[in-house]
Amino acid sequence: MPFCTRLIDVPIGDVVYRIRALKDRQQFHDPDRTAERAGVPAALWSLFGQLWPAGIELARESLSYRIDGKRILEIGCGLGLSSLVLKKRGADITASDHHPLANEFLAHNARLNGLKPIPFNDLAWERPQDSSMGKFDLIVGSDVLYERGHIGSLLNLIRNYATAEAEVLISDPGRGNCASFAASMLTAGFTLSSRGYDIPLERRRNAGRMMRFER
Repeated sequence: MPFCTRLIDVPIGDVVYRIRALKDRQQFHDPDRTAERAGVPAALWSLFGQLWPAGIELARESLSYRIDGKRILEIGCGLGLSSLVLKKRGADITASDHHPLANEFLAHNARLNGLKPIPFNDLAWERPQDSSMGKFDLIVGSDVLYERGHIGSLLNLIRNYATAEAEVLISDPGRGNCASFAASMLTAGFTLSSRGYDIPLERRRNAGRMMRFER
């Protein structure tokens, strides 16, 4: 394998999930420039393969969130922890990301945890809607607001794939774009409720935001 990985045990509720992640943020392998052509520069290549506080918090939220009868889409799934938690609960979950290795890591992590394969879509936010995916009752994502320019693309994705009464659950570690995104969602007809959570690795108390949008 041209890059190094590690196994991480992540307790979510009463279950410990085993996750294969990249060893560190220094890993890189894009010999055919596949990631570069997909819009993933070398400096960001390894980010999908890390476990981030916002992703762990989303997985915890997914443990008890109402899922009965809902089609669920995870955007920017990375290693797929939240999708794994939802799959274990029996949810109708589809994962998505635009990193060329995201599906491989998701499938491997599903096997590590004794779960059936999770449907995956290579979803670039700026692409026209893929009508074959259908609509979703719940869209979830973590740490997807790391660039201000992503707000419009994310809003467009939600408009394309959310049902008329959809919920959107976004976990953000406090990167500074929450207010702008929330304002855009309110303009699009959603209501907002949110709570703070700690970012222990960075010693920032109540810095993260779990935002729940409904319409």
